[in-house]
Amino acid sequence: MKSASNNARNELPDQPANGVTAGLDWASADHAISVVDDRGRQVARKTVEHTAPGLRAMVKFLAKHGVAEVAIERGDGPVVDTLLDAELTVVVISPNQLKNLRSRYGSAGNKDDRFDAFVLADTLRTDRGRLRPLSQDSQTTQTLRRTVRARRELVKHRVALANQLRAHLQGVFPGAVGLFADLDSAISLKFLARFDTQDRADWLSEKRLAAWLTSVGYCGRQSPEALMAHLDAAPRGATGDAGAAHAHTTKAMLAVLASLVDQIKTLEAQIAEQLALHADAHIFRSLPRGGTIRAARLLAEIGDCRARFPDAASLACLAGVAPATRQSGKHKAVTFRWAVNKELRDAVCDFAGDSRRSNPWAAKTYNDATDRGKDHPHTTRILARAWLGVIWRCWQDGTTYDPDQHGALQALLSTQQAA
Repeated sequence: MKSASNNARNELPDQPANGVTAGLDWASADHAISVVDDRGRQVARKTVEHTAPGLRAMVKFLAKHGVAEVAIERGDGPVVDTLLDAELTVVVISPNQLKNLRSRYGSAGNKDDRFDAFVLADTLRTDRGRLRPLSQDSQTTQTLRRTVRARRELVKHRVALANQLRAHLQGVFPGAVGLFADLDSAISLKFLARFDTQDRADWLSEKRLAAWLTSVGYCGRQSPEALMAHLDAAPRGATGDAGAAHAHTTKAMLAVLASLVDQIKTLEAQIAEQLALHADAHIFRSLPRGGTIRAARLLAEIGDCRARFPDAASLACLAGVAPATRQSGKHKAVTFRWAVNKELRDAVCDFAGDSRRSNPWAAKTYNDATDRGKDHPHTTRILARAWLGVIWRCWQDGTTYDPDQHGALQALLSTQQAA
């Protein structure tokens, strides 16, 4: 995709091209567009459907009226991609800002898509000094995102195949299930490659098993005695001709599973290399229990275009960790947010859920939500939303996470120390 030339300067010119600006109010089914001139008068408006023909009609409508700059509430998705592909300058004005801007025009606070489109267009005309154009993520970030997502897809396939293999073994060789910590671990795959049937496993004794474990470099988490006790206590599997027939299925699954594990390792090595070359790597690696893969996922999904998220709330909304609030008259409903970047939500929640094991503030935030009766997924989203405020600040400033500068964490530590 191409970026507009103004995006490269990361600032808007003093006057809009052709003296017109446009605002686009995003909706799930259709989008309202408003075009205003240099005196703030609406000169054209249009509603287009959220379809491929509708988006093409949107570009034609903007070109017809000489629009080169468009203000919008969110900085991702097919609408933004279409605008950038048409080499238009895109400016993000967050929903919270838009809500406050309505009062500037005497609105009673009611939500109207066409009016919001006009407010966006006119704000782009009047507040140019404090607005920044949206630019694409760097090529380094886009490459990292593709690699991270490719790894995640392979992990999904690995988990699915491991579950399929587990179900197969429970019927033909139950002793192999639960013998080691993970069925798709290296030691488990080696064991099944060598002892793929009950008949082969019957050959084992504690001494023979100990010798085999030594030959394959087993870490020794479980003793040979414990492993043999597991095999002896498990139900008997298929033997004889039936066992040999089922072994073909076991070997086929093992071959695919081993290949997936190898390719995942290859991608993880590439991710580590790509992350090391990224200018923002230090920010995400500094997070508690950030690691390499977790830091790479956060960086890849958040990106490096600061203008895409003008505040932490817009990032939290896209990540789906902020609830959706709908209010009409006296009725107010707070619901789960569905229209989100699911990859970003998974990355943020994965990080937040594990951060509580090493960060006292995160642990307290999680425990407080649990005490209020929230279940684990909801509690994790609450903690993720709190973390995104911290991450957004570090990301905007280009600084690493410093626990000594984390006010909420230091206040908690001071209280605990005083107690």
